[in-house]
Amino acid sequence: MIKRDAQDIGSILKELLEENSKLKTGIAEDRVIKAWRETLGEGVAMYTSNLYFNRGVLIVYLTSSVLRAELLMNKKNLIDKLNDYAEMKIIRDIVLR
Repeated sequence: MIKRDAQDIGSILKELLEENSKLKTGIAEDRVIKAWRETLGEGVAMYTSNLYFNRGVLIVYLTSSVLRAELLMNKKNLIDKLNDYAEMKIIRDIVLR
């Protein structure tokens, strides 16, 4: 049996994401959380105890005050890098605790 209106799965998913902005945002937030370890490396991930989103703000709990101070100094670059990884502007701010 031949399907006449067959579409590839990639175009179907792209259409679904364009129609549902909450789903697209949720996937981008998940990408950012995964990117934290990949972008900043295992050294930073080792001192990260919790990481989550709250209304466009990435909240990060760190166990090292020295690392917290260093990340605060590079906050703007960190936001830009993580937003690039997510392929959309998902992070408005980062709160380091």
